[in-house]
Amino acid sequence: MNEALLTRPHTPEDLLHMPNGDRYELVDGHLVERAMGARSSLVAANLIQLLGAHAKGNHMGRVFATDCGYQCFPDQPNRVRYPDCSFIARGRLPGDQPPEGHVPLAPDLVVEVVSPNDLAYDVEQRIEDYLRAGVRLMWVVYPNTRRMVIFRPGGNATRLNETEEVTGEEILPGFRCLVAELFAGL
Repeated sequence: MNEALLTRPHTPEDLLHMPNGDRYELVDGHLVERAMGARSSLVAANLIQLLGAHAKGNHMGRVFATDCGYQCFPDQPNRVRYPDCSFIARGRLPGDQPPEGHVPLAPDLVVEVVSPNDLAYDVEQRIEDYLRAGVRLMWVVYPNTRRMVIFRPGGNATRLNETEEVTGEEILPGFRCLVAELFAGL
């Protein structure tokens, strides 16, 4: 993408009409490239498969992949985030159908898989954005250390290593797996 396109202000609608627009997040009107490595992508795919099977099998709602954008930040209308995996409980989307463009409401669960190019500041900003928007549960997964951190509103965080079990808590009741399962194939 040319430099002028990256530096001029954009709107969420611009992002929808851009070729490969899902490769960028929109932060305060500026494009921020989402560079996901193969290892991080595999972990996200594992999560989508595990969470999707549980949610679908139990009629709990919808699991969305990395190309689903959220425009759910009330104080920042020109912010669009693309989590690596997300879940919205049944009954929250109008008619239980996803919209054509960006989702205008905060998902119940967001998963971010940290890639080698992710800066700590950017990861922290995404956590803050999602929790402030109303996300009830957020998982940040670290493939290189095979660990994850679970964030909840109010600042409560839990760190897990690969020998421990992660659950869907009240967001995805009955979901549980060893953290090691997220790293299958690595």
